[in-house]
Amino acid sequence: MSPPSFPLAPGSTIGVLGGGQLGRMLIEAASRLGFDVAVLEREADSPAGRVAARLIVGAYDDEAALEKLSAATSLVTYEFENVPAASVSWLAARGVEVAPGPRALAVAQDRFEEKCFLNAHGAPTVAFAPASTAEEAAQAVAAVGVPALMKTRREGYDGKGQRWVEHAGDAAAAFEALGSVPVIVEAACDFVRELSVIAARGRDGATAVYPLAENHHEGGILRRSIAPARASQALTEQAERIAARVLGGLDYVGVIGIELFELADGRLLVNEFAPRVHNSGHWTQDGCEVDQFEQHIRAVAGWPLGPTHAIAQVEMLNLLGDEADAWPRYAAEPETRIHLYGKRDAKPGRKMGHVNRVRPL
Repeated sequence: MSPPSFPLAPGSTIGVLGGGQLGRMLIEAASRLGFDVAVLEREADSPAGRVAARLIVGAYDDEAALEKLSAATSLVTYEFENVPAASVSWLAARGVEVAPGPRALAVAQDRFEEKCFLNAHGAPTVAFAPASTAEEAAQAVAAVGVPALMKTRREGYDGKGQRWVEHAGDAAAAFEALGSVPVIVEAACDFVRELSVIAARGRDGATAVYPLAENHHEGGILRRSIAPARASQALTEQAERIAARVLGGLDYVGVIGIELFELADGRLLVNEFAPRVHNSGHWTQDGCEVDQFEQHIRAVAGWPLGPTHAIAQVEMLNLLGDEADAWPRYAAEPETRIHLYGKRDAKPGRKMGHVNRVRPL
């Protein structure tokens, strides 16, 4: 397949790996810009698959399915970071442009590699150490101190795949409880609040950064975000510098979400980044002229990046499980905008949608 010509013209087809809610909202944004979207998803009935111009059902590493996707489009993006890196390499080897690129995916898929990358590019993190055995896990906990957070190096999200270690003697048991797979042990962070920055980088190297969001988690799951967060100019500039270093270091194309810890002395530490649109950026749908989803499509398609300044104050609330059944109440609130994902089963803790409560700045 010949490489695509940029900027990608309306009427072209963009491929998306993954059929969840982020894919669905990417499709909605792409449709506004005149693009069709082909989705490769494992399930025949998915939030993104039902609104895509074309749905290809298959595993993300199914070469027959990947062949169909590559035949439908010359540009592919992804909606979550656990897409097999080998699948991205397979597409790239056949001339399919994948953005964000394989390096961003590879770094984000391994928490130890991610922390090493961040530190090497001037984005500070907590102290950390890797471990591949129970003995190494005990040594890692001893090195970073207790309490410590032990996480699997790969996979895991919304609080899954991690355990707190309160006493050094508990390290081996925590390692075994996580499946005796390679882990990273992180020092506890005494932060005053959790923030995130959503940023984008275009094919021409131009960058655009959204205002900071203040995030509140419950049980490892993002519960709500408030944006723009109250932040000094110095704090904002610090976050923007971190975003620029990460984007440049990865030679990134697309939107990225970077989770931050604000310390009492005003310094920011990076928790992790996601090479995709991000839950804490959902506020931009109703708080900015160009939201994170349209921005991502603009970036990967080689279009100019859109404005990122806030036009409203937004509180984004995730709707988990059967909370989405309260849509009639939210619909009656004049300041509230409802975004439901079309998921069939309302399981406890499952993100079924979100609402944005919009107020004047």
